[in-house]
Amino acid sequence: MTTPDTTARRALGACAVLMVGAFALTACAGGSGSDSDGKGGGGKKDSGSVATSGARIVISAKDGSAGASINTTGVKVTGGTLTGVKMTVAGTGAAVAGAIAADGRSWQPAEQLERGTRYRISASAKDGDGRVGSADSTFTTVTKANSFIGTYTPDDGTTVGVGMPVSFTFDKAISDQAAVRSHITVTSSSGQQVVGHWFGAQRLDFRPEEYWKAGSKVTMKIDLDGVEGANGVVGVQKKTVSFTIGRSQVSTVDVNTQTMTVVRDGQTLKSVPISAGSPEFTTYNGQMVISEKLKETRMDSRTVDLANAYDIPDVPHAMRLTTSGTFIHGNYWYNKGNPPFGRTGTSHGCVGLQDVQGANGDTPAKWFFDSSMIGDVVIVKNSADKQVAPDNGLNGWNLPWSEWTAGAAS
Repeated sequence: MTTPDTTARRALGACAVLMVGAFALTACAGGSGSDSDGKGGGGKKDSGSVATSGARIVISAKDGSAGASINTTGVKVTGGTLTGVKMTVAGTGAAVAGAIAADGRSWQPAEQLERGTRYRISASAKDGDGRVGSADSTFTTVTKANSFIGTYTPDDGTTVGVGMPVSFTFDKAISDQAAVRSHITVTSSSGQQVVGHWFGAQRLDFRPEEYWKAGSKVTMKIDLDGVEGANGVVGVQKKTVSFTIGRSQVSTVDVNTQTMTVVRDGQTLKSVPISAGSPEFTTYNGQMVISEKLKETRMDSRTVDLANAYDIPDVPHAMRLTTSGTFIHGNYWYNKGNPPFGRTGTSHGCVGLQDVQGANGDTPAKWFFDSSMIGDVVIVKNSADKQVAPDNGLNGWNLPWSEWTAGAAS
């Protein structure tokens, strides 16, 4: 998962009168580093500015303010052109790279600023008569304590399976969920309607009613910059992310027959024998999405509260289906003697495929691992267990559309 760019909306104003040569330089803009009730961050943008007789320099963050944006802080001028802008980290003097626009009317930092950091901007400009003015501002960007970010999946530029939702996990509890949801839009080139659904106070997933159309392009626009998600806590993300839906692959595990049928783009590729959960440790029913692929991993029963039932250091071709620990994976330890594949369930809830130690053999497990991608769907049916919870992994497809969309307009 990716931790995206972060920002705060608040850019703040200044008021001052300076005498330079024969004309006055003034800075005048309303507002302060906090809302009238004392809450930091967010709210309207104020601006520090200095005007010559013809040119007016506006620094978006007020001198002495806190809560400035890490994305939109910059300099603008009207009635003239910028002749120079210098930005530094206050106290250290470290330079912050930036560039004046081709028309000379604005300046922006080259990179996103850091949260909770004190900066200084010094800018100069001249008007059409060549008269020069300047402006300065020292300010602090929004702090981590007063802002929230969301890690999300899938990543920009990736190709995923038809079951992959867009999933955000926020680092703080969100109380104004309608505001946050309304500032994230997810659209598909397929034209499918995409709706967001909250799981608790920190997770927000988006999906269409049915699986994504194969080959479509999905675009996610994050516009949380300055959006108040909780009391005094604002968003700090503003970016656009897109990913591509690959071919359609949906595999169905039938616990009654201990087989898995793999269907790609409507055509059956193969049916392979499996070994699902034992009668004591059954496998969840339902639609599950592959969220992680590991060529080899350790599986320790103590991590899923099963005491010392097993500790296998080199489980091959493992693909995660739930957060709680359900995988579809290779199994080499039952290959000798009387292997259970296609006959009976022997696992602690996972779906096992025949494999060999070393993860290099041409086996059903290796074939399925090589044939699968993040976002592919694995459906389990006819198990004695319950249906998987929609928030246990990326498995919101198990929630009926009427429940998924309930409250979406609020």
